[in-house]
Amino acid sequence: MTVSIDGQRLWSSLMAMAEIGPTANGGSCRLALTEEDAAGRRLLIEWCEAIGCRLRVDRVGNLFIRRPGKHDDLDPVATGSHLDTQPKGGRFDGILGVLAGLEVFRTLHDQGIVTERPLELVVWTNEEGSRFAPAMVASGTYAGEFSEEYTLSRQDRDGVTLGQALEASGFAGEMPVGEPRLAGYFELHIEQGPVLEEENQAIGVVTGAQGMRWFDVTLRGQTAHAGPTPMGYRRDALAGAARLIDCLQRHALADTSGGTKVTVGCLDIDSPSRNVVPGEVRLTLDLRHVEESELDALEALFERELAAVAETFGIETRSERVWASPVVEFDAGCIDAVERAAQAQGVPYRRMMSGAGHDAVYVSRVAPTAMIFIPCRDGISHNEAEYASPEHCALGAQVLFDAVLERANTLEASQ
Repeated sequence: MTVSIDGQRLWSSLMAMAEIGPTANGGSCRLALTEEDAAGRRLLIEWCEAIGCRLRVDRVGNLFIRRPGKHDDLDPVATGSHLDTQPKGGRFDGILGVLAGLEVFRTLHDQGIVTERPLELVVWTNEEGSRFAPAMVASGTYAGEFSEEYTLSRQDRDGVTLGQALEASGFAGEMPVGEPRLAGYFELHIEQGPVLEEENQAIGVVTGAQGMRWFDVTLRGQTAHAGPTPMGYRRDALAGAARLIDCLQRHALADTSGGTKVTVGCLDIDSPSRNVVPGEVRLTLDLRHVEESELDALEALFERELAAVAETFGIETRSERVWASPVVEFDAGCIDAVERAAQAQGVPYRRMMSGAGHDAVYVSRVAPTAMIFIPCRDGISHNEAEYASPEHCALGAQVLFDAVLERANTLEASQ
């Protein structure tokens, strides 16, 4: 029997959620555990309770909304994402994954279908990291990457801890972190990049996530007057930074596979002035690759180039690796289920790696996991202009429905 989700109902729920914390240019602002985020959570809970689902909340505020199965003692199959946004975020990043999961539950309810395994719709706390750093901290806690104490002690700019915000929002739960154990996890998401749109592909079957390493870099030379100081006598920290950035950019652009990504997102000059040679510069560096060995080589190249810059420009350099996320490969069985679901829709699709971090990356450490991508206009995300069409949202939700249903009707324990 072919069962179809209700694309119009999904779109209506997306637009209703967007009315909570709207921004001036059509986006959303629901920072983690603010009143806006709490209001979005309460709306979702109201929708889920209307179809007989039961809520549990763990000690870092993750929501687990259960739909019973025929064998309710079995590990559930889960889907979900996050409801928090960037300060000027969009209406789809994270939200689509949660509300598509709701649509899966609503469709099953409408059809009177009870899966063999129970289902869980999960909302992960603070995925964005825009209020509390690091990002994805609650799914990371679920997966054992962070301790509960560490997560609850994270502070926002006003000194409010995540634990205090949980209490204030009413989402400080009692369920131990790490429960329930999952038999599978599927996350639908907008791509947040331009590949699917550029290649006219309707679905991305996500096989894993590229590795990421973040560095804080300081280059220290000598502040000097721009007029009297000859070029050969300068120790120009900004010129050194420019050389470093250029070398890394040229290396990345030379990789015809497109697997190498280098980003300098922050660049700060100490006491900048038009007629002063910069004496100290601080920058952030984000290195990414789809292969761990190539990421090792990229980091080694960065270290060599930084040392060369220090010698060429007569400056001191220091770098600190502040975060590392290894290359992740998702579960073959879950990937195949998504691919079969995409094939069943008769639409163009491709296998691909995720270029961004997602809660699914952490969840994959403790449960069989896969992701589904749909195109987003111009690849724009984390932006009020973020947009995915109703047709693509519905298609993604249908692929999610079919993959979840297949997995939830499999009684054998996953390997």
